[in-house]
Amino acid sequence: MKLEWIGLAGPTASGKTGLALQLAEQVPLEIVSVDSALVYRGMDIGTAKPSAAERAAVPHHLIDLLDPRDAYSAAAFAADAQRLIGEIRARGRLPLLVGGTMLYFKALVDGFDPLPAADAAVRAELDAEATALGWPAMHGRLAAVDPITAARLAPNDAQRIQRALEVHRLTGQPLSGFHSRGTTPAPPPKHLLLSLEPTDRAWLHGRIAQRFDSMLAGGFLDEMRALRARGDLHPGLPSIRCVGYRQAWEAMDAGLEGAALEDLLRERGVAATRQLAKRQLTWLRGMTREVVRADDPGAAQQVQEKVARALA
Repeated sequence: MKLEWIGLAGPTASGKTGLALQLAEQVPLEIVSVDSALVYRGMDIGTAKPSAAERAAVPHHLIDLLDPRDAYSAAAFAADAQRLIGEIRARGRLPLLVGGTMLYFKALVDGFDPLPAADAAVRAELDAEATALGWPAMHGRLAAVDPITAARLAPNDAQRIQRALEVHRLTGQPLSGFHSRGTTPAPPPKHLLLSLEPTDRAWLHGRIAQRFDSMLAGGFLDEMRALRARGDLHPGLPSIRCVGYRQAWEAMDAGLEGAALEDLLRERGVAATRQLAKRQLTWLRGMTREVVRADDPGAAQQVQEKVARALA
């Protein structure tokens, strides 16, 4: 049966955007962003958002949807992506879903059970946050998104707080809202997921460092200063928790300026981005996909050949 969409996934800095734009020279397509950071307006440099010229050359979707005060969920993405896939196909073009937010891909491919199963990657993220902040602070986060569940849990009830936050992170819905549900997930759509995965981790680490340096040179700190100056943003928001932005906010809170600020941000930002890439690769290993070696000089040709075969 004919494919509904093709996905191009991979860890951050693996070359997804460049390969997608090259593919657009061969295939009439529109790009649907699968990135939880690109949805935010005013967060351009630190997210490596496609440039205005790139977005003019190829139609892009799900970019600049929200103000950084707002939240966006995997469930919202799945609904938006399904709508866009239909619209793009109706125009006779290929929907190419490009990005590294694996939870979004999972939501689109698998749907959601009435109550989602435990997810090791999400739990690891929550554990890391709890180690840094403490479970009472995590309980406070839960109260903001699911006050009904939070009200019946003690601030140090780590296991139940983690589960409630896990459900919200996976579905965008509060755990308390699932009690009366009994729907069956929709069957997975017909698709091909291509995954850019390097064989040499040092190659990816080098690209991560190079891209972070480019962000700093391109005015990332000025972008952060503008966000902080608004006065209505804070580190608890999903937008400010994005990799790079969280580290920049914390470095600025330390009162550093000039070279000292840049050095600390670079050190923490590169380290956090490496950890993000590691988590993304862990997600990918649990997904059905066709792997393209990102550090292979012929990666672009491989992507084009795989897409051509899939569309034949």
